[in-house]
Amino acid sequence: MEKKKFFYWIIPMILFIGFLGNAVYAAGQQETSNGKQSSALKGQYYLEDVVKIYVPSTYNVDQPIDNTPYVNQSLEKFSEMFGGATAIDGTGAWLSDQDQLVKEKVTIVYSFAEDLDKKKINQVVEYAKSLKEEMKQSSVSIEVNGKMYFIE
Repeated sequence: MEKKKFFYWIIPMILFIGFLGNAVYAAGQQETSNGKQSSALKGQYYLEDVVKIYVPSTYNVDQPIDNTPYVNQSLEKFSEMFGGATAIDGTGAWLSDQDQLVKEKVTIVYSFAEDLDKKKINQVVEYAKSLKEEMKQSSVSIEVNGKMYFIE
């Protein structure tokens, strides 16, 4: 009979110790995985969404031009929509229908956004369409949160 009492007492203790150990382990894991959040950035204001437009450096698809006026226009437009913008130069490349590498200079104008809603996305698409027409391109690329769209 005393053996039974011993088991009734020891089994709940083992379960309690196991539960407590698991809770301590989980807390340690959470602290490790949230290491970035517990850095000096914790509690700082940030913007999660990013919108980019790729401003070509050609006119009528293949005539090289100085795209500075179009870049300045894009910086102004994005600044009005999102509160600020940045432009960086790059080189784009793709394969032609004849499997030849075509390279051109491109300027990426981008903004981080606080409230990226359908209305603002539609404004970016409309602006890309107008830039496409003005520069006589077959399409202009925009990127929203890492997804590339070809506006035709």
